[in-house]
Amino acid sequence: MCGIAGWIGPEAGWEAETFREGLRRRGPDGSGVWRSERATLVHTRLAILDLSEAGAQPMKRKAEIGNAETLISKVLEGQADRGSCVLVFNGEIYNYRELRAELEAEGECFVSDSDTEVLLKLLVREGDACLPKLAGMFAFCCWDEASGEALLARDAFGIKPLYYRIDGETLAFASETRVLQRTGDAMDAAALRDFFLWGSVPEPATLTTAVRQLPAGHLLRWKAGRATVEKWQGAEGGRHGAEAERGKLKVESRNADDGRLEAKNSGWMGVTRAALLESMRRHLVSDVPVGIFLSGGIDSTVVLALAREVLGKTADIRTFSIGFDDSEFDESGIARRTAEHFGARHTEWRMSAEEGAAEIEGFLAAMDQPSIDGFNTWCVSKLARRKGMKVVLSGLGGDEFFAGYGSFQRVPRFRQLYRALGPLRSVVAWLLDRKPPGSPWRRLAGYLRGDGSWLSAFHAQRGIFTPDEAAELARALSGRDPASPPFSDQGQRTKDKEPRTTVSELEVTRYMRNQLLRDSDVFSMAHGLELRVPLVDVRLAEALATIPAEVRLRQGKQLLLEAVPEVPEWVWNQPKRGFRFPFQQWMEGQFGELLAEAKERSPVPLNAWYRTWAVAAAAARGMGLSNARIAGKMPP
Repeated sequence: MCGIAGWIGPEAGWEAETFREGLRRRGPDGSGVWRSERATLVHTRLAILDLSEAGAQPMKRKAEIGNAETLISKVLEGQADRGSCVLVFNGEIYNYRELRAELEAEGECFVSDSDTEVLLKLLVREGDACLPKLAGMFAFCCWDEASGEALLARDAFGIKPLYYRIDGETLAFASETRVLQRTGDAMDAAALRDFFLWGSVPEPATLTTAVRQLPAGHLLRWKAGRATVEKWQGAEGGRHGAEAERGKLKVESRNADDGRLEAKNSGWMGVTRAALLESMRRHLVSDVPVGIFLSGGIDSTVVLALAREVLGKTADIRTFSIGFDDSEFDESGIARRTAEHFGARHTEWRMSAEEGAAEIEGFLAAMDQPSIDGFNTWCVSKLARRKGMKVVLSGLGGDEFFAGYGSFQRVPRFRQLYRALGPLRSVVAWLLDRKPPGSPWRRLAGYLRGDGSWLSAFHAQRGIFTPDEAAELARALSGRDPASPPFSDQGQRTKDKEPRTTVSELEVTRYMRNQLLRDSDVFSMAHGLELRVPLVDVRLAEALATIPAEVRLRQGKQLLLEAVPEVPEWVWNQPKRGFRFPFQQWMEGQFGELLAEAKERSPVPLNAWYRTWAVAAAAARGMGLSNARIAGKMPP
């Protein structure tokens, strides 16, 4: 786990030391730079696997020379001495030991016990064909000095970030956008509009037109000053190409018959539990202790229960949570009771209003792209790192894959309403528009006036501003008109799919990918902490995809609770509520000027707190509001 950056091609004004310092907090345990005439690769290290210098990066290994005829050819071409590949890699390959054993059986030798060396050897031998073999989270750049080709790739769910920009014949890349931004870069008005629509900037855009994010499950090839981007794996874990059948999760069930699983709830429950346990075993691979974020909800309790099963009754498991004196926000009692139930060593930060307010400045400074969320991750990550942890597990993903959100019921109903109203849609939309600005009814009105697509129905549930409001905000704050219409990036092949399956895909590819995973990475790595998500796993997703929607996506995460019956009654028998902070109160107290200026600059009524914060968050990431207390603290 680390930060990576670099450039391929002419220097174009980049400096390796600037990259390294910009990513230092992501890798406090060490750093390295590799240079040649054509490439510079930078790495900052958070040591998790093979803590020795043998696991340091950038990592260089000699490429395969091949047979005598190939060797003679390379010598004649003057390439034998240049036949090397160099890798900078961010993430974890959880099945690296199995992959290493396969490589050793084929004659490979290793000098480290790191997953980085395994990945490098696989890339040298197989190129991008090895990617479907990898069980883990990753973003990397592999530079082949001999061929002059670079390969950049990102994991299927986009757990780890990777941004890039192209200036002439130079490709630059980094783990964070701020490292790649330059004075004078143009604002992407469409990306800003989409941020106001959703509360995060959907990939591949960033707020800067010059910087793009490599989409999840995609790779980028760079050679001779030209880039090609292509998908290597489906967004929900589906595989492509010749490697489609390799590395699939194998699960067993008592109800299996000749390898086929009977479509019974008990059978699917066994499939689910086996897949969950297999994912947990992978995510516990580490050379340092692994902790757990425990909120008091179902998903984090599932992670704790599975970890206890895998590690055994006597293993020392550490859990971390945040508590408040304000009972409206405090869930610490449930988390504490749950930790005690599972025999975990629990640490709680009983956060006072003064302590919470003091964290806001650092939180805003750490924000890479604007977000309306993430403060909870910032705080609990700080707690875990302060207590000596380098790796933690989170329950993120349970709601998306097991129907834990209200969107699984509401979004299909919006679609039904759209069809049922027919020509009356415009009249109903007109009536709903009479509701106050910021009301969810206004977003529903916008949906009824639109195309009736699944994505626009999802926005009626998940959105922040209406499309008209978002466009007006983007024009006012960027001085430009958005170049594309809202919802133009549908990205969803939803025809003839079961409605709940479509909502699950939308939750995974829109909200989870662009908001939750991005916030989890940015605000945990800001404290030098690796956050792992065992419920967001390609092999697990493949197993779940075999389960009918009417079984997997029953309301209230029933299949998950059946598969993990260890979850106590006091956890599952409570109303669902998000893990909330008294953030509004703290923000208004310490940064009231920023919020007031956001309201003053906004061309549309803000009213609701979350809308005011959306404009303020855009300001905090460089939109030009002049609050000196923020501007003076922001990194370049």
